[in-house]
Amino acid sequence: MSLEWTPVAGRPDLLAEPVARAVRALEDPGRVLVAEIDPDLADTAAFCEKYGVSLEESANCVVVAARRGGVTGYAACVVLATMRVDVNNVVRKRLEARKASFAPMAEAVELTGMEYGGITPLGLPEGWPVLVDTAVAQHPRVIVGSGVRRSKLSVPGATLAGLANAEVLSLAN
Repeated sequence: MSLEWTPVAGRPDLLAEPVARAVRALEDPGRVLVAEIDPDLADTAAFCEKYGVSLEESANCVVVAARRGGVTGYAACVVLATMRVDVNNVVRKRLEARKASFAPMAEAVELTGMEYGGITPLGLPEGWPVLVDTAVAQHPRVIVGSGVRRSKLSVPGATLAGLANAEVLSLAN
């Protein structure tokens, strides 16, 4: 199967509402492309295999819950699909948390307003840190979720690194 990329402005129906708002607010939304996919193939490995996209081109966005003093805060981490987020060291220390872990699926979905398997750094709740791995920031274009399982976005790494709450650092262990 091949992907048919189109500017997001022409297919807002393929975006979750918070993602559509975030893309419209970008300085150059025309650089963000969207492609419709089979929603049963939204998970990274299945998507890459079926659509011929390499894991080095794909990025995952995971929601982390960080706790300190009885208070839980959230952040998003964006890494290439070939990497694993170092939640217990890098992320926990950056968020100054006593404990950090991946947020439970239902919690991540409820808080982001996005579908599981489609969570993306664009359109996350205001104030959430978006920790972008250096490899993602330097990548010319990565494939990420669109907020829904039935499509993917193609976004320059620099666009993700330039998001309002973004911070670029080495997140992999």
